Amino acid sequence: MKIKHVVTVFFLSVFLVTNSRADGVEGELKPFLGKPFLDVQQVFKGERFGNVVVTMKGTVLATWGTSHVRAKRSVDGGKTWGEEIVIARPGFQTGGLTVNEVNGDIIAFVEERHPPAPISIYRSSDDGRSWQKIETNIEPDPDGNAPSMHMNEHGITLRHGKHKGRLIRPARFYAGRNHRSVWDQHYTNAIFSDDGGKTWKTSHPFPAKGTGEATLAELSDGTIYYNTRRHWAEEGANPRRRWTATSIDGGMTWKDMKFCEVLPDGPQNTNYGCMAGLTRLAVKGRDILLYSNCDSPGGRHHGTVWASFDGGKTWPVKRLVFEGAHAYSSMTSGRPGTVTEGMVFHHFEGGPRGGSAVARFNLAWILEKGESTGDGEVPDWVK
Repeated sequence: MKIKHVVTVFFLSVFLVTNSRADGVEGELKPFLGKPFLDVQQVFKGERFGNVVVTMKGTVLATWGTSHVRAKRSVDGGKTWGEEIVIARPGFQTGGLTVNEVNGDIIAFVEERHPPAPISIYRSSDDGRSWQKIETNIEPDPDGNAPSMHMNEHGITLRHGKHKGRLIRPARFYAGRNHRSVWDQHYTNAIFSDDGGKTWKTSHPFPAKGTGEATLAELSDGTIYYNTRRHWAEEGANPRRRWTATSIDGGMTWKDMKFCEVLPDGPQNTNYGCMAGLTRLAVKGRDILLYSNCDSPGGRHHGTVWASFDGGKTWPVKRLVFEGAHAYSSMTSGRPGTVTEGMVFHHFEGGPRGGSAVARFNLAWILEKGESTGDGEVPDWVK
C-alpha cells in the first residue's frame, strides 16, 4: 500500500507540474533571463501591416497584407518560416489577431479595404494551417458608433477575475473617414466576446479624441492596461508621446487616462504617430510589459523596445532592435512549456531587406546593454 501510495503521489505531482507548464498561459521568469540573444530575419515581401501571436501549441503566427491577408507559421521558435497561407483574398489586414486560450482557436479580422469598410472574421481551429470565414455580429459602442479594426495590436484572452476567458482586442472609430478634418472626432476603444468570437460588444470610447491604433494587455490582478497612438490633440497637449488608461471591468470602460512622456509615438518631427507593439511577458505574478516603436527625431527608423516592470507605471530601460527602416510593429510573448518559452517576437515593417521582419530576443538581451531612460529603476528581482 505504501509503494502504491508513493507511486500515485509521484505521478500526480508529475501531472500537476507538466500541466502547469504546458497550459500555455503563464510560467516562470527564469526562461526569459537566459543567455542574451537577438535574431532578425525577413518574413514577408512588399505591402504592409504586420501582426504576430504565439498559438497555444507554441507556433509563431505572423500575418500581413493589403491586397490579401496571409499568414506564415514557425514551428521552431522563429528559426524558420513556412510557406504563405492565404486567410482572405481579397482582404485588408486589420491587426488584432487573437488566440482563444480556452480552446486554441485563432481569430483574424479582415476588412474589404482601408476602413471604414465591411468587416469579416476568420477562424483557424488547426493551429493556423487553414482558415474559415465565420458568421459574427459586432455591436456598436454605447454612442451608437460601429467600430473599425485597422490597425490595432493583437488581442488577448483574459486570464483573471470574473471575465476570465473573455476575448478582447483594440478597435477604433474613424468618424466616417480617415481625414485630417475629422481627426478630432476619432477615438479608440475595444471589442470583446464572451462566446468565443461569435458575438462582440464594443466598449466605451477611450477618454481622448484623435486617437487610433491602440494596444492592450491584462495585468496580473485583472486590470487591463491600454496604450494608444494619438495623431491629434487639444491645444497645449502633446500628441507625440503615448496615452494610456486602464479598465477594471473587463474592458467596458476606461479610467485614469495619462500622458506617458517616456514612450514616443513614432518620429518626433510629426504629430501623426505610428502603430506600436505591446506585450506582457507570460510570467506568473509579474507585470513585465514591453513596448515597441521607432525612436527617432524624424523618419520611421531606429526600432526600439522599452521595458516596464510595474505594469506600465514606469519604463526604466530601452534597447535598439534595428537601426534601419522600422515602421508599424507588433510584439508577443513566448508560451511556457513550448519551444517559444522565454522568447519575445517582434514583427515590424522594414528590416534588412524591406517588407517585414521578425526580431526574436529575450529579456536578458534588453537588460544586457539596455539604455536607462531615467524613468524609474530596473528592480532587483529581475537582475
